[in-house]
Amino acid sequence: MRTHTVIDSPYDKLTLVADGESLCGVYMVQQRHRPAEESFGHPDPGAPVFVDTEKQLKEYFAGQRKEFDLPLSFGGTEFQRMVWEGLLGIPYGETVSYGQLADRLGRPTASRAVGLANGKNPISIIVPCHRVIGSNGDLTGYGGGVERKRHLLDFERGGAALF
Repeated sequence: MRTHTVIDSPYDKLTLVADGESLCGVYMVQQRHRPAEESFGHPDPGAPVFVDTEKQLKEYFAGQRKEFDLPLSFGGTEFQRMVWEGLLGIPYGETVSYGQLADRLGRPTASRAVGLANGKNPISIIVPCHRVIGSNGDLTGYGGGVERKRHLLDFERGGAALF
């Protein structure tokens, strides 16, 4: 059964969605590929997974956390899940290109498909799709907007705390 809550962040409100005890969504306001509100289930702000997620996000935005330790549940296709799990291997403050990520996943010719899957990542920030950039270093599309991507990358590279 899905539940959700809405929390504050330096990037406006974030909608957290859980499937049982696992986090399955972190959506920004006006995020591309954001599902319909009806799919988020009923509100349950006190659910333990939401309390833990909010705590860990606050620590991240304060510069006190570089990795998240939360139960995650991915929907999507097998390929999308492979890409999203691959994103978890990109260290804090580092970036890889779509092609490099495709190589890491053993799919060297799939950089465009990796890009499409990356753009549909349902668990933004925690599953760090913002750490994937174009092969020339450009900050290509980001579901939360390129400006948010730039801020997250600058923050992780030593910028001031966000929260």
